[in-house]
Amino acid sequence: MTLREIKTKALEDIDLNRESIINLGKEIFAEPEVGYKEYRTAEKVDRIFSGWNIDIKRGLALTGIRGTLKGARPGPVVGIIGELDALINHDHPAADSETGAVHACGHFAQIAWMVGTGFGLRHIINELNGSVVLFAVPAEEFIDLEFRQGLKDEGKIKYFGGKQELIHLGEFDDIDLVIMNHAQSDLPGRNVFMTDGSNGFIGKFARFTGRASHAGVAPEKGINALNAFNIALTSIHSQRETFRDQDMVRVHPIITKGGDSVNVVPGDVTSEMYVRARTTEAIRDTNIKVDRSLKAGAMGVGASVEIKTTAGYLPLRNDKQLSDLWMKNAAEIVGEDNVSYTGPFGGSTDMGDMTHLKPGIHPMVGAFSGDLHSKDFKVTDEEMAFIIPAKINALTVIDLLYGDECMAEKITADFTAEFSKDKYEELLDSLTYNLIWKE
Repeated sequence: MTLREIKTKALEDIDLNRESIINLGKEIFAEPEVGYKEYRTAEKVDRIFSGWNIDIKRGLALTGIRGTLKGARPGPVVGIIGELDALINHDHPAADSETGAVHACGHFAQIAWMVGTGFGLRHIINELNGSVVLFAVPAEEFIDLEFRQGLKDEGKIKYFGGKQELIHLGEFDDIDLVIMNHAQSDLPGRNVFMTDGSNGFIGKFARFTGRASHAGVAPEKGINALNAFNIALTSIHSQRETFRDQDMVRVHPIITKGGDSVNVVPGDVTSEMYVRARTTEAIRDTNIKVDRSLKAGAMGVGASVEIKTTAGYLPLRNDKQLSDLWMKNAAEIVGEDNVSYTGPFGGSTDMGDMTHLKPGIHPMVGAFSGDLHSKDFKVTDEEMAFIIPAKINALTVIDLLYGDECMAEKITADFTAEFSKDKYEELLDSLTYNLIWKE
């Protein structure tokens, strides 16, 4: 078959299975599950994979599942990734009444795109050199951290992020390039865009411990832990003029406990925060300043502070050659006027970790309204939300693996990894630590 015939067949097969693809997305949306708990969601993917008579690996990082479409000849391996997990937003009308879980970030559509790509490729894979791994991965949303810490304490996981854990387990070792897509809200029409990467982050928890006392009778006997936090917050704010604009630094704390009673000098105050930035170096530099500020708050009033720092996700680096190829195929489907490149994205994803190790892309897809993670997030165009990204992915995979000197080989040869796998894990481990300061 010619390249055009292969592509035509792939698009036809996706259209033939349109109802199955859309129904899968809707079924997943109707039963949201948060990270490392996505057992029913994985079963839905397994049901389709099992009907294809392909190699399947199940229970990866607890809930992950991957199916492999093998070409007739050896060659590069392309991974198409979809994320299984939901997030928590009790205010969303579709939120689970008990857990508050809801797919307000579009992960339900990602799984539909991944499976849809498989529908497009499974009957033409023998025309390609190499293989395609369809990988449904857990736990992208960095939430429910107490539960994940429990899994870590039990030895069931090492890392909080699903892709981080799968990298650690070696489940990406045999994959050469990675492609996934993400929903973008308030993007009118059938539009897609490629960002200039995203922020990475680390997560922090701080507990200030002072001395409780009667706030009216004997405040002088207390050590006000809330004042310690306020000094620390002021110190963080005072650092902001040292953050470079191009690093897109974001430090955003919340108070999770401000005291026990209004009539008691707060003796126990806790806070959670993220430290985000565009580069690993900027994250490290900002983290040092935040630690210093937290210690300064405790020092200022004579309290103590315990700081727990957990590695989050690395900044995203979209591979230029792979980006251009995907966007070229997107233009064929949605038109050149609906395809664009934009600046960096302020959010974070564990796909960033992948792109430090292998060529990868994370394009954004329209068809949704309402802000990401908000109560208003919803599908506005089913064809774009469930079908068109699968077509773009399938066309891109065909371009990557077609011919004796396939494009995937050139892209992987030109790519320089930021870290080896061992160095990557060393970095994550170095960004996870506990620190206690007291007089």
